[in-house]
Amino acid sequence: MKRRHFIGSFAIGGLGTALAEGDPSVIKPSLATTPLCVMAARCDGFEAVWGVNRLSRGWLEWKLEDGHGGLAKADAFGFTPQGKDVLRVRLEGLKTNAKGRVRSHTIAADDGEITISPWKPFHILDPEAKKTRFVMWNDTHVHNESIQALHEVTPAADFLVWNGDTCNDWTRDDQLTPTLLNPGGCDITNSRPLFITWGNHDSRGAHAFRMPGVVATPNGRPFYAFRSGPVAVICLHTGEDKPDDHPSFRGRVAFDELRREQAEWLAEVIHQPDFRDAPYRVVFCHIPLRWIDERPQDYSKSGFDRHSGRSRSAWHESLVEWKTQVILSGHTHRSRWLPPTKAHPYGQLTGGGPKLHQATWTEGRADGSRLHLKVNNLEGDILHDIQIRPLV
Repeated sequence: MKRRHFIGSFAIGGLGTALAEGDPSVIKPSLATTPLCVMAARCDGFEAVWGVNRLSRGWLEWKLEDGHGGLAKADAFGFTPQGKDVLRVRLEGLKTNAKGRVRSHTIAADDGEITISPWKPFHILDPEAKKTRFVMWNDTHVHNESIQALHEVTPAADFLVWNGDTCNDWTRDDQLTPTLLNPGGCDITNSRPLFITWGNHDSRGAHAFRMPGVVATPNGRPFYAFRSGPVAVICLHTGEDKPDDHPSFRGRVAFDELRREQAEWLAEVIHQPDFRDAPYRVVFCHIPLRWIDERPQDYSKSGFDRHSGRSRSAWHESLVEWKTQVILSGHTHRSRWLPPTKAHPYGQLTGGGPKLHQATWTEGRADGSRLHLKVNNLEGDILHDIQIRPLV
């Protein structure tokens, strides 16, 4: 079998490069087309996703700092993970707060070519940690210059939430892998495992239905919850910014049903111990649940929702019962902070937009005394500086 080691960088939306062993002068296209992307971290593992350029199978090799290691090479149905566009492998059974390194092995189905990725550091979530640090991006819309700048300035963190509108619309089937796994040609999950929430633009286009095949989440659904140190996180899918029956959707969406399902799930998850007893309670969703102008929109004249009133109606009761402190969103392309009110006792914070002068990254740091949120632009300015006290 031909064996290659992955050593090159990745071009935007293109193939990586690898040297054939034994002949360093020959550069050939790599079987793998993106870096190994660490997604959906949990307290016992994560899921790795990477792009390939033809039907392949693959597995993970991992080593912990304490010397333990092994292979992850089976899917939920007893197959070695396989695919023609992406490979996904779930690593589980690790101890809480495990740290180590991981690499992927990829074998082509047609000729047996092997590609091995570089070792990549990883860490998983620790629900019992005394502190945590997280970051958020939103509304990048394939503005590669902005993504590259965000990647450069965003620090290492316990997790990164890419909070919707990763794309404009999914109009081609070859868009998804580079956009989601190698955005701007960057390895964005190096030192910050990734969570993705769905935005309204992520739900558009003929190939939007394929996004779940590329994006890993902890529970396999576009809504999920996890705990990192003192912060309990709930991620929700706000759907589209117009009614399901809007003619532009051509019958492709059914978000009212998804909102109802999330409402039932939310009413249960907030009573689980890790979430019921958390000092800080944070929600991520792409479309904000509150906004500065909530007047009804005329959808027949290009109107669209600046806030998701449908989602708020479905979830508000549980969000209040949970004592949600802040909702982090995007969508508006303007960073705003709306403090809690009597009617809506959760604060609403939004990030900026896709262009360099709009782009922001939001940082959260939490310990026993406070949750400190800062919205930063690419010029180094702090747009919002918010401190939230613990509930318990």
